[in-house]
Amino acid sequence: MSALPAAEQPRGPLQGIRVIDLTTVMLGPFCTQILGEMGADVIKIEAPDGDVNRWTGAARSPGMSSGQLIKGRNKRHIVLDLKRPEAREPFERLIRSADVFVHNIRPKAAARLGIDYETIRALKPDIIHAVATGFGEDGPFVDKPAYDDLIQGASGIASLFGQVTGTPRYAPTVMADKTTGLFLSNYISMALFHRERTGEGQKLHVPMYESFAAFMISEHMQGQAFVPPTGPAGYSRLTTPHRRPYESADGYVCVVPYTQQHWRSFFDLAGRPELFDDPRFSTQTERTKNIDTLYGIVAEVVETRTTAEWIEELTKADVPVGPMNTPEDLFDCPHLQAVGMFPEVDHPTEGRIRHIKVPVSFSKTPGGLYRHAEKLGQSTDQVLTEIGFSDTEISALHDAGVAGTLIQE
Repeated sequence: MSALPAAEQPRGPLQGIRVIDLTTVMLGPFCTQILGEMGADVIKIEAPDGDVNRWTGAARSPGMSSGQLIKGRNKRHIVLDLKRPEAREPFERLIRSADVFVHNIRPKAAARLGIDYETIRALKPDIIHAVATGFGEDGPFVDKPAYDDLIQGASGIASLFGQVTGTPRYAPTVMADKTTGLFLSNYISMALFHRERTGEGQKLHVPMYESFAAFMISEHMQGQAFVPPTGPAGYSRLTTPHRRPYESADGYVCVVPYTQQHWRSFFDLAGRPELFDDPRFSTQTERTKNIDTLYGIVAEVVETRTTAEWIEELTKADVPVGPMNTPEDLFDCPHLQAVGMFPEVDHPTEGRIRHIKVPVSFSKTPGGLYRHAEKLGQSTDQVLTEIGFSDTEISALHDAGVAGTLIQE
């Protein structure tokens, strides 16, 4: 069994909410992972060959990648081939049973599948129909494909890296996908709140490009915030090549003096107290104007002591400071260990694994791990039974290849 015993289950705020999840890869599954962690009954529909996420990265067994173990948890996984007409009746029954329907299929393809808002609303008038695609429905890019790299490039993030390093590049994390997934989970919750008050369902569309452009440009508006512009876009403190982990005498350390008191304390510890009275560095406005010179001085000073010395001295002075961790270091971080960030659990088919705890806390409805990630189609029969199909009807769907998997164990 994938579900945890009832006595061990947390009590998330979305208990009683059913989500039909027709998303793939990262953006949508990250969103529905969050909804599942908060207690929603997430039913993930997959094609017979499964979500590509199942096959990406480290795995112990076919179709159960590390990504699936994280993004697939707290979901029941069923197989329905929605391109087959025989799948329409079980799909429609699922929609009628649901509170939320989520997909990330472009508008023309969604219309061909019969999963557009008007069609779905006819089945369940108060449903929250949530869609995440690359671009907004009113623009010329509406049906263009989009992946994280393309959105990072279009939104300006890759260019900002180029300003810093001399070579444009993408962030080494799927930043646009996960950011948009957070937008999507937040807005679904807001739509549910509206429905709770009014009884009204609604259509919700979260475009990657617009969402991530808004996320990225906030602090970089600068002179472009005014009409006519008073200067270019781009926040100089973030685009200086000197904003980086600083090389210490024996490694690297992250140092971020920011307030007046931070800078006074840092200059004192550096043995350069006179710099605080230097007109170039005495106020936030002037420090920003002269950020390249200022951070260059910080880099020179940090090289004179070890990482441990800087962390100890700056911590005592209440100046923001911390280590530069590698991804592997996170698992040994004393703080993350103390808060139980990566608990070890026994998965029913994949053995001992680490998972990631819900990083936020609720005093009454904490949420968490309800159900381990499942194999492809593992809950198909259970869910079909719940929505009224007999054993004979379920067997017929399997025999027709509508509810079966192409994966051979």
